[in-house]
Amino acid sequence: MAETMRAWHVTAHGEPERVMALGEVDVPEPAPGEVLLRVRTVAVNFPDVLLARGEYQERPELPFIPGVELCGDVAALGEGVTGLAVGQRVVGSKIGVLAEYATVPAVAVRPAPEPLDDPAAAALTVAYQTAWFGLHRRAAIRPGETLLVHAAAGGVGTAACQLGAAAGATVIGVVGGPAKAEVAKAAGAHEVHLRGDDWAGAVKRAHRSVDVVFDPVGGAAFEGSVRCLAFEGRVIVVGFAGGVVPTVRADHALVKNYSVLGLHWGLYQLRRPDLVDEAHAELTRLAAEGVVRPVIDDVVPFEDAPAAVQRLAGGTTTGRLVVRVAT
Repeated sequence: MAETMRAWHVTAHGEPERVMALGEVDVPEPAPGEVLLRVRTVAVNFPDVLLARGEYQERPELPFIPGVELCGDVAALGEGVTGLAVGQRVVGSKIGVLAEYATVPAVAVRPAPEPLDDPAAAALTVAYQTAWFGLHRRAAIRPGETLLVHAAAGGVGTAACQLGAAAGATVIGVVGGPAKAEVAKAAGAHEVHLRGDDWAGAVKRAHRSVDVVFDPVGGAAFEGSVRCLAFEGRVIVVGFAGGVVPTVRADHALVKNYSVLGLHWGLYQLRRPDLVDEAHAELTRLAAEGVVRPVIDDVVPFEDAPAAVQRLAGGTTTGRLVVRVAT
């Protein structure tokens, strides 16, 4: 008789609390090239919200297990897997990890940084890899440049603030409220503006322009950002958490001589895992130095996972929400 496990499933498309159900299924077997992980913690990401709503760029067939990043222990190795050991604490990323066990391609599994506890380790991969590739691979940020980070108190925003400050940039955060401003400052933002104010005008008055914009929001955030861009400025388009996909005006980009750079980090995991390995090694080094430390807003029990995803959907969280699956 096969061993069973508990797993959350999205059973229909809609708001997470309405469409997620807890069920019992067989523990999966790792296929060749895969690793079976005993899940410790799962970090909640905005893609979980979009997956539940059926609005993500990938649309798994219903019902499916959500969750896109985790910290866990290697429970079994599929055929041909090398470089990992049973019992090793690791981090990884793949849709389908909000369960007591998950199979993940070995190329998407890496050693968990020792200085990070399980909630922080679970929150490392997607946000920090996204921020790292956006700032360094796509925008090639340089010391002394000015970086504008939208949603600077969120998971990927705090990661961009920390990594931008570590890169020697002057970091300007934009957040939704006064309480979030303190979170962004603690993450490395040198100054913070509220989204409801004339933040674009304030930035232009104080700095004239910014060199790099990190934008996971879209809509008005993007439109205000291009008004602030310096000569040869770069906008990194990370997502559209604000719900509006902005229009990119080629004539405006030409006249102001700026670049709009798309970033879908998952494509690097698929096409250039060697670059992901390099970024993970650098993030591990920065974690050991205390520069990188995921900001954890709350750690919730496994049974409360749908409420955690719904909280993220509401846009009121700071830092990361993490689901504790096992100790």
